Amino acid sequence: MTATTAAPSTHTRVPVGASLMACLAGLTWSFGAVTAKSSHHADAWQYLIWRSIGIMVVVEVVGLTRGKGWTLPKAFTSGKPMLLGCASLFLASIGFVYALKTTTGANAAFLSSIVPLIAVILARIFLGERLTRVTIAAIALALFGLAVMVLSDLSAGNMAGNMAALGSAFGFAVYTVCVRSDPERDWSPALPGYAALMIVVCGIVTLSNGNTLLPPARDTSYALLHGAVFIVVGTMLFNAASRTVPAVAMTIFAQTETVFVPMWVFLVLHEQPKVATLLGGAIVLTAVIGKGVLDARPANEHVVEPGPGSIA
Repeated sequence: MTATTAAPSTHTRVPVGASLMACLAGLTWSFGAVTAKSSHHADAWQYLIWRSIGIMVVVEVVGLTRGKGWTLPKAFTSGKPMLLGCASLFLASIGFVYALKTTTGANAAFLSSIVPLIAVILARIFLGERLTRVTIAAIALALFGLAVMVLSDLSAGNMAGNMAALGSAFGFAVYTVCVRSDPERDWSPALPGYAALMIVVCGIVTLSNGNTLLPPARDTSYALLHGAVFIVVGTMLFNAASRTVPAVAMTIFAQTETVFVPMWVFLVLHEQPKVATLLGGAIVLTAVIGKGVLDARPANEHVVEPGPGSIA
């Protein structure tokens, strides 16, 4: 039984613009599903190499254009928080790819969607962020919607893939909390930092498998587009929103990626989504939009704090 104590607190108003940017981050990332699924000849490791190259090129060009110099060295010379951010993004990305290779897409999506719950624990422990009832309700509703979307496929999962998906969720939750812990820091070096790690690891795996580092030009182009545009722009939106949006709310808003992926593959690749997918997506959108509206309203709300013996 969970014991809680209620403490009166003035509800912090979250700007609508920042909430919208967080939602747009997930929307932007979702376009990557189309390029990834359209890359028919490159395997996951080859695809990740060129996606990472796209990330590094754009971030470095932007940094040099702004007169900030090379960005990559800053990823490894800016202290432990930045190193942790690079490592967590690397874990999130490679974990999800491995999950897709060894278990069903439904399992990977559902297990990775527990990011908000992990972020709740991490933000509570390391940032001292207290949880409003609206946040708790939104998390529950969003997870219920995701469960509806993928419940029929859970039995087909492979345990190794399931663990990889959990690792992916943990990685992204850690990155979310890292960004929130120092919102004034420029986190852009984390992108080329994790991309460099990805190139090295995926390059070793590719060569070990006896494959070429250069897949067909069409697949390479898709991977470059994914990294240079969808990953970079989405992450920049996410980082900007994190300056005023709490970590847990950020992870909820970013779940828009899960909602829009099936929509894009249906419209572009003509993959027919299940009724459960559409229903679950509607539930998740309700949680996302509802929380954004409620957070934008000035109101007094009790904050739920864990009491003795509770599970946060």
